[in-house]
Amino acid sequence: MNVLYRKYRPQTFKDIIGQSHIVKVLEGAIKFGNISHAYLFSGPRGTGKTSMARILSREVGTSPNDLVEMDAASNRGIDDVREIRESVNTLPFESRYKVYIIDEVHMLTKDAWNAFLKTLEEPPRHVIFILATTELEKVPDTVISRCQTFQFKQPNQATLKDFALAIAKLERTKLEPEAAELVALLGDGSFRDAHGILEKVLSSTKGKNITRQEIEQATGAPKAELVREILEALVEKNIEKGMKAIQRAGEANAEMKLFAKLILERLRFLFLLRLKAGMDDYIVERVSEDDFKFLKNLADKAGPSLTADVLLHFITAYEDSGRTSIPELALELALADSIKS
Repeated sequence: MNVLYRKYRPQTFKDIIGQSHIVKVLEGAIKFGNISHAYLFSGPRGTGKTSMARILSREVGTSPNDLVEMDAASNRGIDDVREIRESVNTLPFESRYKVYIIDEVHMLTKDAWNAFLKTLEEPPRHVIFILATTELEKVPDTVISRCQTFQFKQPNQATLKDFALAIAKLERTKLEPEAAELVALLGDGSFRDAHGILEKVLSSTKGKNITRQEIEQATGAPKAELVREILEALVEKNIEKGMKAIQRAGEANAEMKLFAKLILERLRFLFLLRLKAGMDDYIVERVSEDDFKFLKNLADKAGPSLTADVLLHFITAYEDSGRTSIPELALELALADSIKS
């Protein structure tokens, strides 16, 4: 786990970002003494499930001596569950509740689940189970029905951008808006991944003002100018310009799926601006002033051939990236199909 993630891990409910629907219910349950014997937290990686479980444990008054954490990815067998079954009967050392946090609970074997069910259904009054999973569909229905379940939301890019700016400020560093935007995109809906990217950048630069170029250098992300060249190629119907941009990205060892994602994001904004869909304020909040000016000028030049089909070609390229031995192929096909249409 990266240092920044440990350093800035939420410690109280008010520190949790983007999960107010869960915090409100849990705070109410604690306030009125309606504590469930079993909770199931599900959602994408890096969204705060384990942090929420630890905070809940502290809020119900459980001390570290009465908290048991288990990673089901490495402790998934029937013997591990039998250990829990035996230990639940032991009273807490110094707390009202003994709390068991079981992470990646979907990894338990079928036999382990069967052994766990009875304990989960009728645990001693002093025991609370908090199960966490990134793959709810792999958790048996018999388990889900015995738990109070909460679905964690993936943070959007605007939330991750604000988050990146806030962490940089705490580290006495300033992220330029374009840099924060790229961190948010690379974070891919995960606070933990955004932390990891920031840590990599902060450890590789001495400056106190971090630019998008520095993020690109530290992470290997494709350069913004190459994304712009692809957009210009689509509007100008200049296939040579677009193919050379893809070639340069490949020569720089850029990750093609990420390149496709960066193109898609900007292409969507360009499409919305061309449609005059009244989304200018929305886009202004998500790109730099210079980028918005570029997109606006390009949208004014774009003809009716910049349709939803162009977006669909690049969605397919994003989904197909990495499926062939030629990394650039999916993007080359999307470019060719978009320009000839």
